[in-house]
Amino acid sequence: MMTLRLGRRALFSAAVAAMTIGAPAAFADGHQVVDSIHFIIPGGAGGGWDGTARGTGEALTNAGLVGSASYENMSGGGGGKAIAYMIENADSNHGTLMVNSTPIVIRSLTGVFPQSFRDLTLVAGTIGDYAAMVVSKNSPINSMADLVAAYDADPSKTAIGGGSVPGGMDHLVAAMAMEAAGKDALDVKYIPYDAGGKAMAALLSGEIAALSTGFSEAVDLANAGEVKIIGVTSSERVSAAPDAKTMVEQGIDTTFVNWRGFFGAPGLSADKLTQYQAALEQMYDTPEWETVRARNGWVNIHNSGDDFRVFLEAQEKVIGDLMRKLGFL
Repeated sequence: MMTLRLGRRALFSAAVAAMTIGAPAAFADGHQVVDSIHFIIPGGAGGGWDGTARGTGEALTNAGLVGSASYENMSGGGGGKAIAYMIENADSNHGTLMVNSTPIVIRSLTGVFPQSFRDLTLVAGTIGDYAAMVVSKNSPINSMADLVAAYDADPSKTAIGGGSVPGGMDHLVAAMAMEAAGKDALDVKYIPYDAGGKAMAALLSGEIAALSTGFSEAVDLANAGEVKIIGVTSSERVSAAPDAKTMVEQGIDTTFVNWRGFFGAPGLSADKLTQYQAALEQMYDTPEWETVRARNGWVNIHNSGDDFRVFLEAQEKVIGDLMRKLGFL
């Protein structure tokens, strides 16, 4: 388990990252476990949920663990539209998995939608994705120190965007980073967009000075020279973008990893749940998964069934306490 250093926010980061990391036991021997999976993605194309669902489906099908995978982007209501769909169509959704992550906890707490993870069948947490602060390739900003200097010179023109609602995860990460740099977290000008793809477009068009986003959402564009990653919330540099400096090595005492995982419809049969969990566990041991994981810079974080529930309940408490301190609740 990596060491997380967030100063006053140590408990929050520990809760976000406190999943068991390790090699899962195999339930299958390389043969097909599930006929097909339809993935529901609560945000638009290009976001972290989109990449996680499609990357997982790619690995599962290429490895032969799942016969076929299909995908449906269902953005709206801060993820609430997809959750409501899973619940309201539970009888017909037994072949469906919804991807989600830390925001299902945050947005339930803030009342963005009335449901919580308790209204779904918990399948498994599967990966962790670091956060990153990103600027456009032509930006004069080349480091976190430059971003802080620009903020000091003109806070109103140094907006930071993200693919989540105010008080959501991208906002919290931006607030944590800026406060660790000595600024007042509540003064940061944050502009929300519907998923990471639209937020990235806003960055490239100059609408925002910087973007708080998932590392996996930024790494391909960074490697292509379209954007610059000026800070990563990992404790050490990530091999997928080795030139990108961590926040810590720039003197900003902030680390963070966002879990992502999968949920089934309420009332999902025990047999179907076991199949999904078996396919995901077996996936970790395949070269097809390692290709997807390495490409995105994800961390293997696996937490299944009841262990997933215990983690989420603990995270809900700690994040709720933090958000009240920051004035988001």
